[in-house]
Amino acid sequence: MSRFDTLAAAKYDSTPAIEKRNRINLEEVFGENLFGLYEMKARMPSAQYEAFLSTIQNRTELDESVADAVASAMKEWALEKGATHYAHWFQPLTGSTAEKHDSFLKPTGDGRAITDFRGKELVQGEPDGSSFPTGGLRATFEARGYTGWDPTSPAFIMEGPGGAYLCIPTVFASWAGDALDKKTPLLRSMDVIDVQARRALGLFGSPSKPVTATCGAEQEFFLVDEEFYYRRPDLQTAGRTLFGTKPPKGQELDDHYFGSIPSRVLECMNEVEVELYRLGVPITTRHNEVAPGQYEMAPIYEDANQAADHQQLVMSTLRRVARKYGLVCLLHEKPFQGVNGSGKHLNWSLSTEDQNLLEPGETPHDNMQFLFFCSATLKAVAKHQDLLRAAVAHAGNDHRLGANEAPPAIISAFCGDQLQDVFEQIEKAGEATSSMPSGLLGLGVKSLPDLPKHAGDRNRTSPFAFTGNKWEFRALGSSQSVSFPAMVLNTVVAEAIDDLCTKLEAELEQGTSFDDALRSLLASEIHEFKHVVFNGDNYSDEWVTEAEDRGLLNLRSTMDALPRMVDEKNLKLFEKYGVLSNRELESRFEIFVEQYFIAINIEGETAQHMAETMFLPAAVRYLNNLLTTAERADDLGMKAGGVL
Repeated sequence: MSRFDTLAAAKYDSTPAIEKRNRINLEEVFGENLFGLYEMKARMPSAQYEAFLSTIQNRTELDESVADAVASAMKEWALEKGATHYAHWFQPLTGSTAEKHDSFLKPTGDGRAITDFRGKELVQGEPDGSSFPTGGLRATFEARGYTGWDPTSPAFIMEGPGGAYLCIPTVFASWAGDALDKKTPLLRSMDVIDVQARRALGLFGSPSKPVTATCGAEQEFFLVDEEFYYRRPDLQTAGRTLFGTKPPKGQELDDHYFGSIPSRVLECMNEVEVELYRLGVPITTRHNEVAPGQYEMAPIYEDANQAADHQQLVMSTLRRVARKYGLVCLLHEKPFQGVNGSGKHLNWSLSTEDQNLLEPGETPHDNMQFLFFCSATLKAVAKHQDLLRAAVAHAGNDHRLGANEAPPAIISAFCGDQLQDVFEQIEKAGEATSSMPSGLLGLGVKSLPDLPKHAGDRNRTSPFAFTGNKWEFRALGSSQSVSFPAMVLNTVVAEAIDDLCTKLEAELEQGTSFDDALRSLLASEIHEFKHVVFNGDNYSDEWVTEAEDRGLLNLRSTMDALPRMVDEKNLKLFEKYGVLSNRELESRFEIFVEQYFIAINIEGETAQHMAETMFLPAAVRYLNNLLTTAERADDLGMKAGGVL
C-alpha cells in the first residue's frame, strides 16, 4: 500500500474532533416523516378515519370518499413537510424499488397554478410496465402497468439536497392482472396465513382475531473507504473483489466482533438511524460484525409487509448516507475472499393483537396451542425444503452458503433442547408431562447476582432456528429483498396449518375429544417431521452424510435450487392458495435464472476488462523493467541469470 493510500484511509480520522451533536428527542423524531395512523387521526374527519381503519384491519374495499379524504390530508401534510411531488413507490422484480415522481402542481389556465391530489391519484397510477422484468408475462410492446395503493403500509417523506417528495407504497401489476412485483404475493400470503391461523385458533376456542405474520430482518454490510472503492473496478461493477490476496491480518484474532465501533462509522450509523427513525423504521441494535469493516443493524419485529418495505429503506439509506462520510456500503454477500460474508437473518412469527402464537411460556409442554403452531412450522420446513432453499438462491449467496460462516445449503431446523425434549415425550408417550427448567447461572462472584439461564443453548450453524419465541431463517443473502422468502414461509406454513386443522376437524366429527385428537395428531406429525430437526453442528462433514441418510436435500448452488421452484407440487401449492398463479411462479423462475446468469456474466466481463487494462499492462511494464535491468547488468559485465 502506498503512502498516499494510507493517508487517504486515515484522512477522516485525522480531522479535528467532531462537533458536539445536538441532542435528539427520539420520541419526537420517530415517525416524523411518516403519514401513519397518528397523523391521519389528527387530520381526517373521525367517521372517515374509522372507515379507513376498518379497511386496514378487516382488509375490505376502500370507499371512494374515504380515499379522497386520505388524499387531501396526505397532501396537506406533505406540503407542510416541503414536498413538491408524490411517487407511487413499488418493488418490481429487480429486487430494489422503483418510483416515478408527479408534481402536486396543477395549472389553472390563467397563468396561475394550484396544488391538487385526489383519491383516484392516490389509489392508482400507471407507470410504463414494459421495461421491468416480467419473465415472459408481458411482451415488449405490452407496456401498460398499474400501481395500486397499499393502505396497510404508511406513506412517507423522502428528503434530500434537491428537495422532498411523498412516497406512497404500492403494488405493481400488469394490465392483465399478473403481479409484477414482490409486494403483491407477500400481501396475498399474509391473507392466506391469517385465514388458516384464525381457523386453528377457533378450534382452540380462542376468539377470532386477525393473525399477522411478523418479521424482523438483521442487516449485515461492509463499509469501505471511497478512495479504495474507486480503485477497484470489480467492486464498482460486480459488488465484490474478483482478484486480490488475503491480508496479513483479517479476522483471525476474533477482535472485531462486538468491538468498539470506529468513530467515522459510528457517525455514519447514527445518521442512518435518525433518518430511519424519521421514516418510522424501528432500528434497535447496531454492532461490529466478525470481519474487519463489517457491521450489522437490526429492527424490532413488525408486520411482515411493513418490515419488507422498511428493509428496502434500510438498504437504500445505508448506501446513500455512507457517501456523506467518504464511505461506500457494500451489500454483496461476499465482497472479500478470506473473511466472513454478509447475510440477513429473517426473524419470523405469528401474532394477534395481544399474543405471540410462538411464545412457549414457562411450561411449553402444557401450551398445546404453541406446540400446534410450532409443529405446523416444522411440518412446512420438512415438506418444502426445496422452496425455502430456492427462496434464497442467487449468485451472491452461492459464495456464502455452505462455508463455515453461514448456514449450509441443507435446510434443517434447530428446536433447542427444551422443545426437542417435549417433542420426544409426545412422540413416545402421546403427551409431554414436563419441560426442561430454565434455571439460574452463577458466575462465582459474590458481588454479582445469579443470572436467568435459558433452558437450552443457541445454535448459530442452523439455517432455520427456534430462538425462544420466533423462528430465525438465516440463509438469506444480505442484498436480498425479504419479500419473496417471507412470502414462501407464510404460504408453506399456511398449508401446514390447513392440513393439521383438516385432520383435527375430521377427528372431532368422529366424536373424538379435542384434547385426545390433538395429542394423537401431534405425535403422528412429530414422527413425520423429526428427520428435519437437527440440533448439532451444521458445519461438519458428518452432517452432510447424515442429512443424506435422513433424505434431506443438499441443493448446493443456485442452479441446483431454482428449478425446484416450478416442480409440480410447488405450482399446485401457490395456485391452490391464490398466492401465485402458475404463470406468475414460472415468470419468477425465469427472472431469477436470468438475473443469475447476468450477474455471472458481469463478473466474467469485469475480470476480462481488468486483466486487459490493468494486469497485462502492469506485467508488460514489469517485464520491461526486468529486461532493462538485465541489459544494464550485461553492460557492466554482470551475470543477469538471477534476475531473469
